[in-house]
Amino acid sequence: MKVEKLVEIIGSDFYTGVPDSQLKALCNYLMDRFGIDPKHHVIAANEGNCTALAAGYHLATGKVPVVYMQNSGEGNIINPVASLLNDKVYAIPVVFIVGWRGEPGIHDEPQHIYQGEVTVKLLDDMGIESFIIGKETTDEEVAEAMAKFQGILAEGKDVAFVIRKGALTDAPKVEYKNDNTMVREEIIQHIVKASGEDPIVSTTGKASRELFETRVANGQSHKYDFLTVGSMGHSSSIALGVAINKPEQRIWCVDGDGAVLMHMGSMAVLGSNKPKNLIHVVINNGAHETVGGMPTVASDIDLVAIAKACGYPNAVSVDSFEDLDKELEAAKGRNELSLIEVKCSIGARDDLGRPTTTALENKQNFMDYLKTL
Repeated sequence: MKVEKLVEIIGSDFYTGVPDSQLKALCNYLMDRFGIDPKHHVIAANEGNCTALAAGYHLATGKVPVVYMQNSGEGNIINPVASLLNDKVYAIPVVFIVGWRGEPGIHDEPQHIYQGEVTVKLLDDMGIESFIIGKETTDEEVAEAMAKFQGILAEGKDVAFVIRKGALTDAPKVEYKNDNTMVREEIIQHIVKASGEDPIVSTTGKASRELFETRVANGQSHKYDFLTVGSMGHSSSIALGVAINKPEQRIWCVDGDGAVLMHMGSMAVLGSNKPKNLIHVVINNGAHETVGGMPTVASDIDLVAIAKACGYPNAVSVDSFEDLDKELEAAKGRNELSLIEVKCSIGARDDLGRPTTTALENKQNFMDYLKTL
């Protein structure tokens, strides 16, 4: 169905969410219509953040908000749905729009397979009645579902539209760009050169894909890298767990701005523990690029100041390869927790591939390599 028609049928004037490639049509429609406007559209740090923001909107206006997300975000909403929205607590009505990655029978990446299997079940377990929209679903069927949902929402309960691949169409074209000049794949190539044979934990999305292809281009083994293909926002915590238990080995974390924002509390834990053998590189393009390029708030905040406030002994920001190389070498030489923010452009190769090894193979190869260190 046309995305504009879905928005019309739902009838809400406030949307908040975390972008998803399955919902790119909706995300582009909202960006084209509202941009980032706190009265109508906010891209939040994580899905729990969205849910709480939506609750505040309802408390202030009495109206029903919409929260959009990839199904991987269901885990982040369980607590606020159960202990805030639920009709046994505050009875706050919300319409969720959930992109169904990993739908059974539809090929997808390994991190989406199990999540796809339990997507509707999790909604059922949370008491959220759902309606699935596919390519063949008619406007009339969606309108009938929304009419039924109105009665449920009036009782202070929550509902969800689950969106199958390709179900939403006719999105406006929106160009996402910034003024930065450094290209992420080249940034990763410089990190790989500097890191040598040190282990790298990389964040979900295109960064891990580019790291994998950099190893291929260099004729190197993939054993050095743990590719965090799911669990957005947790790569730095994985790296911390490795660094604590391999104290004589330098560990690198290649992170992204959207991931850092999603679970920023991990920076406080890193700063408090101060692992001397961890170098945290945050590639910041101010965008959720892997799922379409919608903006994050990372262009408006000072990650270096945040890192220092969290207790990182060293934190710098760079926007040139000359400065990047200098700071990579400095971090290697100081034996202290370091953060390097790298200002990055938006964009990737059209022919960027995906890892050809399985997630289990990646894990085992990485663990076998760590045993040798």
